[in-house]
Amino acid sequence: MMNILVCDDDREIVDAIEIYLNQEGYRVLKAYDGEQALEVLKTESVQLVIIDIMMPKLDGIRATIKIRESNSVPVIFLSAKSEDTDKILGLNVGADDYVTKPFNPLELVARVKSNLRRYTSLGSLNVTNNALFVAGGLCMNDDTKEVTVDGETVKLTPIEYNILLLLVKNQGRVFSIDQIYENIWNEEAIGADNTVAVHIRHIREKIEINPKEPRYLKVVWGVGYKVEKQ
Repeated sequence: MMNILVCDDDREIVDAIEIYLNQEGYRVLKAYDGEQALEVLKTESVQLVIIDIMMPKLDGIRATIKIRESNSVPVIFLSAKSEDTDKILGLNVGADDYVTKPFNPLELVARVKSNLRRYTSLGSLNVTNNALFVAGGLCMNDDTKEVTVDGETVKLTPIEYNILLLLVKNQGRVFSIDQIYENIWNEEAIGADNTVAVHIRHIREKIEINPKEPRYLKVVWGVGYKVEKQ
């Protein structure tokens, strides 16, 4: 059974989350401030942490910084703050996901499952394998040609796979449409814009939660495409 640590100074919220997680077969460990959360992590095996930001004694931000000093367990921030700057701050200090209050309990459970799938699948892989390429929750195994996003298998065509592999292997580097075409089709790029654009759109539809706001495959206007460094 997987243990999930839920930390919030509002005990009713902790109890409500516990009910939903228990229904999914998870064991819930409770804490009501950051200091208690750190103590639980010292004595218990925890597979995921859900933690509020605004709490007494030690807030969620500082607690997560402490957690990340020695633990790679997935962390989901739970907070009434919904500004982009707060989300960015949370992700920058090591959180894996962010849910704003008031929240839909079923959405929170779905986020929990997604993060656990990614964590357990990565933990079972040999990350030193030269055939494995990872960008955040996106994993490509070039031996098996398997692609997963947050632990879920994604089916790509051979061309789609090769385009994505080129970009994942070179995270952060921008490739022009002509460079992508010449790398994948091995011929001179003449009128390649529509061909590449269509494949990029199909890849996004398969790997992105919201293709219009992509997390992985980004366009650099007037230049080309890249897979963002995660």
